[in-house]
Amino acid sequence: MSRILLGVGGGIAAYKAAELLRRLTEPRPDAGETTDQAAAGTVQADTGETGPAATFRAGHDVTVVPTAAALQFVGSATWEALSGHAVHSGVFVDVESVPHVRLGRAADLVVVAPATADLLARAAAGRADDLLTSCLLTATCPVVFAPAMHTEMWQHPATRANVATLRSRGAVVIDPDSGRLTGADTGPGRLPDPDELAVIARTILSRPELAAPVAGRDLAGLRLVVSAGGTREAIDPVRFIGNASSGLMGQAIARAAALRGAQVELVAANVDLPAPSGVRVHRVRSTIDLQQQMKKSGQQADVIVMAAAPADFRPARAQVGKIKKTGDEGLQLSLVQNPDVLAGLVADRSEPGQVLVGFAAETADTPEQLLELGRHKLARKGCDLLVLNAVGGGRVFGRTDSEIRLLKDVSADAAESPAWAGPKDVLAHHILDAVQQIRSGR
Repeated sequence: MSRILLGVGGGIAAYKAAELLRRLTEPRPDAGETTDQAAAGTVQADTGETGPAATFRAGHDVTVVPTAAALQFVGSATWEALSGHAVHSGVFVDVESVPHVRLGRAADLVVVAPATADLLARAAAGRADDLLTSCLLTATCPVVFAPAMHTEMWQHPATRANVATLRSRGAVVIDPDSGRLTGADTGPGRLPDPDELAVIARTILSRPELAAPVAGRDLAGLRLVVSAGGTREAIDPVRFIGNASSGLMGQAIARAAALRGAQVELVAANVDLPAPSGVRVHRVRSTIDLQQQMKKSGQQADVIVMAAAPADFRPARAQVGKIKKTGDEGLQLSLVQNPDVLAGLVADRSEPGQVLVGFAAETADTPEQLLELGRHKLARKGCDLLVLNAVGGGRVFGRTDSEIRLLKDVSADAAESPAWAGPKDVLAHHILDAVQQIRSGR
């Protein structure tokens, strides 16, 4: 069980940190499982699985270190009940255990949420005037700050300089959301949703080396467009042809790219998921809708990721009214082929250095057959990178985990095609790493 130190700053968003604490201490269920089932030990992370996937889904040992101001918003009893640990904010409690050194050294991850403007300033200056800032100076693990404050404070040059300083030292500073703040104010400065923060924390905890590209914002200045979900082709006003794609992989890629500093647009086809923090979302329904939006959004994009699953066929004509059953007779549909969205994007590539990533969800009897199918699709589509995975039997679609193989060369064999298995939010960074390798080679 990994150890997380949750620092809580003195802002109204401290109440959200209580929900974040709950998310981090309980096992994270895979799709189709409830939180109660996860807590009962039925998730894979509690059945002997090891590695990033187990770390990502496991419940963690969380110690809360609030500032004195944070305790004005949420009392210590709440933190103690949810964490199972005593809560202190000063360095002169339990002095014999030297908490200001011990807690920082023992942590596998430090998350500060909310990180107020004052707390960011003290951390950037290297202050050690309370227990939390002292712990930040002794922590040798990745540190994640989730700022929350009024818009003017977030946009002030002093705060921007403090954020830049912290990032230059390797700390992950998440950009805040835009939305309702204290009172009637709205704008950038809102603490992201606890679920979003928990996913980011678990991802970095399972792959600590990610802290460097995330802190360094290695995708800053890039515009990335990613599609997600499955298209639906109307048969009549209430029926459609579709597929089982949930959009989880596309969402994960959008989230990872935004975290690494890219300007991200997500084209979501029938995705019933909240938008990742800092990502602009376009909602579409059919393959034609998807094609039009991807063409529009992708015109000036540096990277295009086609993670959506477009329907290959659509009814030749959708009925205006609901089709009625007639006795025991069946129904015959005349289908026409949909346009190939990815191949169209490759053909219309607008920027010389633009990187196009495709996905191939295939069914195969053997790994060799799967790889052969991937080679053929890579050659047919003409994209720069193909993410290949085997589907069917309850795998991939709707699950939080996947197993992928990355193909860049149609002649590559298995040994030359990197493969990874694990949570989609972790795999998303492997895909972005591959994109960066392609860009650096041009």
